[in-house]
Amino acid sequence: MPDKDLKIRTKSFTIRIVKLCRALPKNYEGSIIGNQLFRCGTSVGANYRAACRARSKLEFISKIGIVIEECDESIFWMELLIDLALLPFNKMESLLQEAHEILAIMIASSNSAKKNL
Repeated sequence: MPDKDLKIRTKSFTIRIVKLCRALPKNYEGSIIGNQLFRCGTSVGANYRAACRARSKLEFISKIGIVIEECDESIFWMELLIDLALLPFNKMESLLQEAHEILAIMIASSNSAKKNL
């Protein structure tokens, strides 16, 4: 997948995370988990863009590693929202699937870059 397409895809993911956080219940759990999800979910797109501007393969691998961590953390918080019944699975299924797909792409990209060192 070309960089431009992944930039668009990760930005779209970020926008969807923001909208999801807006829809969370306005209670203690919703606020705390929402804040955590907002931070890691919005950093996926920003850190992917930073990786695209890397000056070396090692810098790219490092920055993609951050994207992987933030995407995986996003998955954790979304699963927690489901497990705590703060949002139903059917409202989160598509976004959760997108997070898993982005994570798989980033892991494959990192592995490829490491092989080509």
